[in-house]
Amino acid sequence: MRCWFFVLLTQRIVTHVLLAALLLAAHVGVGASSREAPRTLTPTAARAYAELLKLRPATARVLLRNESATAAGTLLVQDCIDFAELLVSQDAGRYAATVAAQDQRLALLEKQAGALPDYARAEIRLHQAAAQVTFGHEIRGAWSLRQAYQQMQAVAQRYPAYLPARKTLGMLQFFIGSLPENYRWFLKLLGLPGSVETGLRNLTAAARSSHDFQFESRLILALLRETYLKDGEATAQQFEQLAAQQPDNLLLSYLTISQRKKLHHTAAALVAYRSRPTGAAYLPLPYLHHMAADLLLYQGQYAASETENQQFLREYRGQHYRKDAYFKLYLAAWLGGNQTAATQYRRQIDAQGRDVLEEDHYAQRFYDDALPLHRILTRARLQTDGGYYPEALATLRTFVLTPTTPLRDRLEWPYRQARAWHLHGQPDSARRYYARTITLAGTAPYYFAPQSALQLGYLYQTDGKEDTARSYFQKALSYPKHEYKNSTDTKAKVALAALAQ
Repeated sequence: MRCWFFVLLTQRIVTHVLLAALLLAAHVGVGASSREAPRTLTPTAARAYAELLKLRPATARVLLRNESATAAGTLLVQDCIDFAELLVSQDAGRYAATVAAQDQRLALLEKQAGALPDYARAEIRLHQAAAQVTFGHEIRGAWSLRQAYQQMQAVAQRYPAYLPARKTLGMLQFFIGSLPENYRWFLKLLGLPGSVETGLRNLTAAARSSHDFQFESRLILALLRETYLKDGEATAQQFEQLAAQQPDNLLLSYLTISQRKKLHHTAAALVAYRSRPTGAAYLPLPYLHHMAADLLLYQGQYAASETENQQFLREYRGQHYRKDAYFKLYLAAWLGGNQTAATQYRRQIDAQGRDVLEEDHYAQRFYDDALPLHRILTRARLQTDGGYYPEALATLRTFVLTPTTPLRDRLEWPYRQARAWHLHGQPDSARRYYARTITLAGTAPYYFAPQSALQLGYLYQTDGKEDTARSYFQKALSYPKHEYKNSTDTKAKVALAALAQ
């Protein structure tokens, strides 16, 4: 039996695999302690860490050569480099050596005492947990996660003013607290308490207070607020300002591209993609090509989209996002009129990758259902995702309902209307179509109704109608099975927690 809880928790810690590496690797520093004088990384180790945050690991390793090999700070920075390379590359060939090196570092840290060694030990154990879960060792990952959580709790209790510990503990508390209710038994069994509110308080304290790694605290808090608290535009502006200040920082470029994509700002995201720093010194990021393929698909540049996803698949060594990439290749070929290529790409959805992440699960369900997509609805969805709302609405006006129209398409049409009107700034029209979707759907096992309930909750929350918003968030949670249940339930749960404050 697979421990899906840990797969899900890993998904909560990261928006996707790149963020897993960087968010978890972004906890290298130390701050003030109530029991000892503040300790920091050496100047050289700090420069190495700064290079890692720019995604230049080779440069970081060169800088560490003259540092004490057994110093806690050196061990931690080295582990962050290895961990970032492993999770960004998704190269299973690196896994055994990375975990073995982590065990050696943990053994060295067991002989040291103080805030920095204690903190480094908990961080490396957390890295190990994420690596184990990512590469299919969920039981080992479960134990490592439990150890890391307990160790970080002990650091926070022993050194209450030690802000990096509050940052990491807060992140874990937030993600665990935002998991759906059906995982509560597993949390209780493992002794892993979580709370969205407590996690945000700890993260906010670390982000607002001055310490060596306040920058990372702010990035993590911004990402969480954007993902779960709908603070997207402010987050995008923050990332863009930071990227302008550090034009050689590939991580900040990536965050800018990702955030603009989430906000449906396709043209701006493509500008950021094309102006990102490149060169042999940077860690390869195949996922950037997958994101670019989506952006080009939104614009109807089907051949260019195919090229980007093909490059992603050539360079990427992991198993996640492969089904999604072949699904997007199918869409590009199908919408571009190349039925032969579309058929070949469709077969690869079933043959390639793992069905764990929601994007891959959606692609696999498309393959398994064997129900043809509707060309008009598909084009409208892509136009809406890209931020081309008038075009999407014009496309939807050409949809013709017939007696033979499948139930899925009957539900998708009002849902696509709702999304386009909602994002186009017309909430009254959006509410009408969301409500129509819910009424028509009944208990149909598609995501259109639960997503409509979630979006109606957000709309009524914005209007200050908290009771109505609460009822829709609860309704979103009530649907038993659909393609995006995990993420929908998490967002609804966090929204309910915000209303309770």
